[in-house]
Amino acid sequence: MIYPYQGVVPTIHHSAYIADYVTITGDVKIGEKSSVWFNTSIRGDVAPTIIGDRVSIQDNSVLHQSPNNPLIIEDDVTVGHMVLLHSAIIRKGALIGMGSHVLDKAEIGEEAFIGAGSLVPPGKVIPPRTLAFGRPAKVIRELTEDDFVEMQRIRETYVQRGQIYKNSSPLPK
Repeated sequence: MIYPYQGVVPTIHHSAYIADYVTITGDVKIGEKSSVWFNTSIRGDVAPTIIGDRVSIQDNSVLHQSPNNPLIIEDDVTVGHMVLLHSAIIRKGALIGMGSHVLDKAEIGEEAFIGAGSLVPPGKVIPPRTLAFGRPAKVIRELTEDDFVEMQRIRETYVQRGQIYKNSSPLPK
């Protein structure tokens, strides 16, 4: 369901895939070939949420903001299942592992990887091209070329899968 909030309607690129049972409200922008998967909630009723191109927001995720503090997700980001993103900045090419929480004014660097189940506390900065993990998240190591290959594989798979779903018709009821 896509709802306006106080006269502001979400802007969703025509090539984006929005699955069933997704709710998107208010000041939300979703870029080209991005995908938002089943049972996700994106509320742009406090501040803007900006989602770049080729971003996947996977099943059961929640995206929201605090006043005057937008949520910004740059291009080529992968957001795993059941992730909570709140007024953070996720830089290009980052991967947020399943079940993680990234809170207000945290910044995830370009091509950084947040391990599954991590908590990135308010204001924490994760450097580019590093693996951070834990509650609270701490940098564990620099990422390897093998890590980047796997992150790219996941990213490309979700872009392709989103386009397949977008071009498929649901079965009749």
